[in-house]
Order: sequence, then structure tokens, then C-alpha cells
Amino acid sequence: MTRPALDPAQVDRVRGALAGMACGDALGAGYEFGPPLAADEPVGMVGGGTFGWEPGEWTDDTQMATVILDAALTAADRGGHLLENLDQVTTAWSAWSQHAPDVGMQTKSVLRSARSTSAADVAQAAREHLARTGRAGGNGSLMRTAPVALAYLYDRDGRADAARAVSDLTHPDPSAGDACVLWCDAIARAVFTGVPDVRGGVDLVPAERRDAWLGYIDDAERDAPVAFHSDNGWVVSAFRAAWSAIVRGSTIAQAVEGGVRGGADTDTVAAIAGALAGAAYGYASLPQEWTELVHGWPGLTVTELADRGLALADPRA
Repeated sequence: MTRPALDPAQVDRVRGALAGMACGDALGAGYEFGPPLAADEPVGMVGGGTFGWEPGEWTDDTQMATVILDAALTAADRGGHLLENLDQVTTAWSAWSQHAPDVGMQTKSVLRSARSTSAADVAQAAREHLARTGRAGGNGSLMRTAPVALAYLYDRDGRADAARAVSDLTHPDPSAGDACVLWCDAIARAVFTGVPDVRGGVDLVPAERRDAWLGYIDDAERDAPVAFHSDNGWVVSAFRAAWSAIVRGSTIAQAVEGGVRGGADTDTVAAIAGALAGAAYGYASLPQEWTELVHGWPGLTVTELADRGLALADPRA
């Protein structure tokens, strides 16, 4: 089946998805683990923080996403799909984790305990982690999920399956998978319509959990991001904080700044919010000082990252 060509506004929104994610991540890097910030307190690309990031440097959120992006591009070059190339993802994550300054605790535990770097063994280690600890619902898979939306931009059911499968590599808690399914569906819908909407994907979540997710969305629309400050390392609260920030803004900058002002896991909440806001409002709406400054491992600028996302979503554009 021939895919319809993206129009110029949709092209800009595709480029905005990964760029928004990276800008939110870099903006939040200097405030991670900090307290909530007042609405009138300036927020900037200051760098620093716990891990001494450069101003405008993205963190492990975007670093892990670039690995998914590269694997999806490799698969596409071969005429295949991301899910056929998950060994590249887990092998690259394992190598990256040996030198990265910041690796999430759950992700680190899974990668280090896996019997090999294959996707099957890493996913098995993740299941064993869940069985051993009863905890696998951190926000570490939602923060990196945006490339999955672009890899399956035209395939709603395939996108949902891929979002859950990539989440399950390290975060097999059903809530983490659900969150990734909802966020990827919203990113794809935003690319086509220019409207951020997480409710439209609830039918993709198992029926017995749909009411819970509608309740979480209601929470986010009622309460500001700071309401989820105390536990936004949990995927559900990170989701709520990011959606809360988006519905209280009308630009990428307002969304990611709102996520940062919520405090605690600021880079991750802002990265999650930035991916969806970027897909809704487009690369061209990003502040120029951000697009000139934001960068990170593995040696990319935010403009290069945006272009690679477009090459994945629609090589003809």
C-alpha cells in the first residue's frame, strides 16, 4: 500500500517530535532531583545538575532513544521493521551503559544481570527483575518511546505492539507498556492533526485498565505537574505530570518548562512532554537558541536528530 505523502506542516511536526524530546530533556537536566519551581522563576538551558551536563546537553533519556532510532533506521534500510532488529537495541544499550554518566537504576540492573546482550535475554532479565522485586514500573521506557511512534507512524496496531515490546525490554510492568502505547499513539496522531490528545489511544489499552487510565488523564487535566512531584519516577505519575504540563501550555517551550517546574525527575518529565508537544507544534516553533545549543551523545545536534527522525518516518519528505 502506498503511503500518503506528508504535507509541509506534518513534516515539521515529525521533526518536532524528537527535537522536542531532546530539548525538554536538556532543559530539565540542570534541575533534576530539585524542588518545584515557582511559575515566575526563570528556567534555562543551564546544564550542570547531578551529572555535570553541558548547557544544552541531553541526558540518558534521549541517549537511549537515539539507540532505538538507529536500530529502526537500520531495519528500514533492509526493508524491515524495528521489532525485527531489537538485538541491535539491547546490544547498543549494553555498550552505552558501560560509559554513560547516568543510567536509570532499573535499566542498569536489567542490563547488568542479563545473560547476554540479546533482546531475548535482556527481556528475560527484566521479567526476573520484576519477579524478584515486584517493581518494574519506572518511567525509563516512557522517556525513550518517541522513536517508536515515528517507526510505525502509519501503522496504529503495529505501533501499539512495538511500543509495548520495546518497553518490555527493560520495564515489563503493564503500566509502563500502557503508557508507551498511549504516548506513541498520541505522538502519531499529533503529527497528522497538530493536536495533542492522549485519550484517543485508550482503546489500545486492555479493557480492564482503560478506566484507570481515563482517571489518570483526568488527574493530569485537573492538577498541575507539581501535584505529581513526590513520585514522578513512577511511570504513571511521569505520564500525568507530562500531560498536565502540555494541557497548561500552547507551545513546546511552555510544555517543557511546565514539566521542569514540577520538580524531581525534571529531565524525564520534560522529555516526555516535549516529544508530544513537539509532534503537535512542530520543529519551527522551538526557540532558536535551543535549536542552536541542544546536543548530545552520540555526537548529534538537535537538528540532526530531528532530520534522522524524519528519515525514519518518511524517507520521501
